Amino acid sequence: MTRYIDPERAQFEAFKNLDRDHPIEMLNLVKFRVKAAYPDDHDLADAGLTGAQAYRNYGAETTPIIARIGAHILWSGAFQTTLIGPQDEVWDAVFIARYPTAHAFMEMVTDPDYQKAVVHRQAAVDTSRLIRCAPTQGRESFG
Repeated sequence: MTRYIDPERAQFEAFKNLDRDHPIEMLNLVKFRVKAAYPDDHDLADAGLTGAQAYRNYGAETTPIIARIGAHILWSGAFQTTLIGPQDEVWDAVFIARYPTAHAFMEMVTDPDYQKAVVHRQAAVDTSRLIRCAPTQGRESFG
């Protein structure tokens, strides 16, 4: 499985080039490392944390930032199985985060406190998918 932890430059530029003046919803699919991989000079490098524990640290440190920018978790669920798609993609965290605007998301990722906290995410994550969506009205059918 190819590993995706941080966006590549071209992906981030494409994200930034989209309209930023409306709410966005970010579908998050996250697979944790068995053992967290902190940088050697980090205080938790030798703590023996699991990826899940490191991700909880990420959540704890980013919660006040998310609240400040007006974002919230819209939905979360427990992965069960993939019906259509690669069978080797098993997710430990599945959720949708709603941001009031893409500007708010950009404010979050450039916040100095967030940039300190993201080390926990990088230590925790084996691979992930982060998919930007524009909210739409509910429907009663597919298509």
